[in-house]
Amino acid sequence: QVQLVESGGGSVQAGGSLRLSCVASGFTYSRKCVGWFRQAPGKEREGVAVVDFNGSSTYSTSYADSVKGRFTISRDNAKHTVYLQMNSLKPEDTAMYYCAAGPWVVPGRRLRRDEYNYWGQGTQVTVSS
Repeated sequence: QVQLVESGGGSVQAGGSLRLSCVASGFTYSRKCVGWFRQAPGKEREGVAVVDFNGSSTYSTSYADSVKGRFTISRDNAKHTVYLQMNSLKPEDTAMYYCAAGPWVVPGRRLRRDEYNYWGQGTQVTVSS
């Protein structure tokens, strides 16, 4: 049974940093995408950053335009963990952040929420001005 467990959310002032972690377990297939989505009140859930697992030691990443240059997604295979380092946080980054996992897809589709069939419970990120 696939499980995604997020941690690391919290409250920070604008310009601050947070690191989110997602421990992923129970997968029966090695090729997959794992990423972070977020949902603010009254808004749709949107893709933030995704990393792929393709059976090799190298990996590729995808980012939403709104976070490029500020957020970095990475993975630690040995710990089955995906991280999201968030720097230069802005009030508009305030949202519930969800870890998601699904089958490997081409880069152009990785930020689409309908490509993911496993979701964590979410962790709240609040950025004050």
